[in-house]
Parts: sequence; C-alpha cells; structure tokens
Amino acid sequence: MKKLLIVIAAICFLSPVTFAQLWKFRRLEFTAGIGTTQFFGDIGGYPNEKNITGLRDFTFRNTRFNINTNIRYRITEDLSARVNLMSGLFHSTDARGSNTARGFESSTFFVEPSLIGEYYFIKNKEENSFIFLNKNKSTIKSFFGSLDFYAFAGFGGLAYHVKPNDVLAPFVTKTGGFTEVIPLGVGASMVYSAKFNFGVELGGRFTYSDNLEGFTSAFRNDVYYVLNFTVTYKINMREKAVRVLRK
Repeated sequence: MKKLLIVIAAICFLSPVTFAQLWKFRRLEFTAGIGTTQFFGDIGGYPNEKNITGLRDFTFRNTRFNINTNIRYRITEDLSARVNLMSGLFHSTDARGSNTARGFESSTFFVEPSLIGEYYFIKNKEENSFIFLNKNKSTIKSFFGSLDFYAFAGFGGLAYHVKPNDVLAPFVTKTGGFTEVIPLGVGASMVYSAKFNFGVELGGRFTYSDNLEGFTSAFRNDVYYVLNFTVTYKINMREKAVRVLRK
C-alpha cells in the first residue's frame, strides 16, 4: 500500500511537467507544399502615383506556381528552425500596366534554398495531450484550439534562369545568376492528428538583384511573394527510441 501511494504521488507530481513537454517527442518534421508566386520587377505594373497601395500590380497574368519542401526542428515549444527548398517560375509582362506598348515579357525558372526561423505567437492546445500524442487519427475537439500562428524570417539564395520574348531579348545582358534573398512572412498551421498538420503560409522575398526578369532599370531591387499550402509529417522520436531499445 505504501509503495502504491508513492507511485501515485510521483505520477501526480510529474504529470504536469511531462504533459507540458510532450511536444518534444515530435521535434523533427518534414513538410511538402505547393503554391503560387507573384513577381514584382521592372516589367509591367504601374508607377507609385497611380498605385499607392500596390494592389493594382497583383495580376493573374503574372501568377505562376512553385513546389517546396523543408525539414523543421523545434528548438522550443514556440521557436523552430527549418531548412527550406523551393523551386518554381516567375512571369513578367507589359500586357497590363503603364508600358503596354513596349511589349516586354519573360519567364524565369528559379531554385531557392534558405534557412528560416519561426516564432509561434499563438500555439494550439492539442499537442500536449497524452491521448492525442498516441493517436494517429484526429482527436481534435475544437477547430480554433488546433491552430498555430507564426511569423518567420531568415536568409537564403536564389539561382535563376531567364527566358525573354523576342522584344525583350536585345535588352537582356544577363540571362541567369545567383542572388541573396531575405524571406519574411506569416503562416498558420492546423494540427490534424499526432502525425499530420495542414498549413498555409504567405511570405515576401526581398532580393539583392534587379535582373530576375532579365531587365534592369536601376530604380529598385526585385521582390516576389509566395502563397503556399503545406502538409507536415511529424516524426515520433519516442517510437524511434523504443524501437532502438528493443533491438
């Protein structure tokens, strides 16, 4: 009886600490996603006096797609770091904007590796549930209680190759290269189950180049935005440890 009381007391003492740290069992995550790109350079668009908010420069004509993947490691419950790789296309055209008569148009293929840090300013209430941790299917009671919101920033590079149309080609001095980029943005993630998350992320990339579409005006560096939809798989480190011990 005395031993039973000691065990019960130990469980009561350790449970709040243990349950609060259950996220540590799934520190390593793999994410894959697909999304859109919107490029802002020196082809197309409107001058600032005609486009104060910048919204007129968003156009379906310049929307292209990307695929992306990353490996994430959770440093603390609210802070993560990830190695990110994205590839896709940019498109620029004078068909809409202040230079429609000029007729410039180009397509750019890119590959972007980056290192990104994430800060979660709102965390879900599900992942530190012991029952939730041990279920492969969703046990979520509340949609809003399953959501994470985070901000991110980092640094990376962009390798690119430009394909101009015949009108632009004589003005192109460089059809490819590599430049530094600064990623900034926000994201949201829904905890679906102990193993899977679904998310959406909106980010801008500020570059150190003015030639990503093949045309340089020397007025400003190029910028692009990405909107990505993601699926994340979380590795249960506890299960891995048990398997190793069993061997």
